[in-house]
Parts: sequence; C-alpha cells; structure tokens
Amino acid sequence: MTIQERLDADLKGALRARDEVRTSTIRLARAALQNAEIDRRRPLNEAEVIEVLQREVRRRREAIESFERGGRSDLVQKEQLELAILLGYLPQPLDDEELRRIVGEVVAEVGAVGERDFGRVMGQVRRVTGRAEGRTVERIVRETLRG
Repeated sequence: MTIQERLDADLKGALRARDEVRTSTIRLARAALQNAEIDRRRPLNEAEVIEVLQREVRRRREAIESFERGGRSDLVQKEQLELAILLGYLPQPLDDEELRRIVGEVVAEVGAVGERDFGRVMGQVRRVTGRAEGRTVERIVRETLRG
C-alpha cells in the first residue's frame, strides 16, 4: 500500500471516528501532495511523496519553535499532534551508525579523499532520501571526509 493510499484510508477512518486533528492533518498533507502533482504535471512517485511529507514535517517543527518563543503553548501542542501524525507516514529514520556505514560505502565507491569531494559524496548519498535529515547526513559526511 502506497503512502497516498494509506492517507486516503486513514482519512476515512478519521472521519468516521470524528477525529478532527487527524482529519485536518491528513487533509493538509493530501492538499500538499496534490499541489506538488499539479506543479509537476504528473503523479508523484513514492520518493517525491516522502519529500513533500518531509517538507510538511519541517514546517511543523519550525512552527513549534516559533510558537514556543511566542509563549503559545496551545498552538505548540496542536502542532506537536500534527507532527506526530505526519511522522507516522514517513519511513523509519536511519540511526547514526547505519548512516555512517552508508556514507563509508559511498566514500569508497567514489574514491573520495578529502573535503573537496563533499559534493560528489552528497550526490551519491541521496539514496537515503526520506530516511535521514539533510543536516545529519551533511554532518556525518563532513566527519567521515575529515578522517
């Protein structure tokens, strides 16, 4: 079952259960996916769906930070609920050890020897898209290339 099919099925369940937060979160996610399909003028593949959902997760995290700075605990709680719902549709994130192993393989494949090969390594590490945050991947690639 694809992520979009799960979203559709879960939306029906949320509507039946009258779960307002889940219903609105899934509707927003589906709208973001539909907008991305319109922009690309074709249906999204699974990797692109994950990319769109990650963007929605990032927006929730940024909103949580902003609301915390503004002292709006009611909105923080709402955003955290939405974040938890969205994270349920993304693949399990890689832990640092697994990510280090993958980066090590890519460094060996590419023959990278130093930080000047950073771009080549990052380009090849794209196979973990959706399973690790970009900042984390970048940090581990830099650590690996430094020695």
